[in-house]
Amino acid sequence: MNRVLSILAAAFCMAANMGAAPVPNHQQPQVKNSAIPMARRSAQNQTQKSSKAEPKPYQVGTASWYGKQFHGKTTASGEDFDMFEFTAAHRKLPLGTFVKVTNLKNGKWIIVRVNDRGPYVGNRIMDLSYSAARMLNFRDGVERIRIDLIQPENVAMNRGY
Repeated sequence: MNRVLSILAAAFCMAANMGAAPVPNHQQPQVKNSAIPMARRSAQNQTQKSSKAEPKPYQVGTASWYGKQFHGKTTASGEDFDMFEFTAAHRKLPLGTFVKVTNLKNGKWIIVRVNDRGPYVGNRIMDLSYSAARMLNFRDGVERIRIDLIQPENVAMNRGY
């Protein structure tokens, strides 16, 4: 009996919605550019462009990754290297700094913590742990990346802590 009532109620709701009028589509008032003085218009456009522009990257260059051969060895920060953590080596950034690393080939990005020094091969700017490189889909041993500095409070929000 309850099932019959719930089916009837659902059918009634569907029938009632069929005859409902659509929600009106009101147009937003348009402000003509001629009403705004030229100087104010250009200043308005500049602020709109600058607020949408991406911040300048800290560094752009090539990165490689390291894994098994260093797993368990001591890093410059004093901790043991774990190839399965999201860590990286950088020549100059302070140890413990969080950075957003973006693979410029595919647009994927990840946040890693700098805990070691390097790379010491060629003109590379960063060595990533095996897991970090895998998350960025490093197809070759070396990929072109972008590094952006991250504030610590933003890291906690991105990781859900």
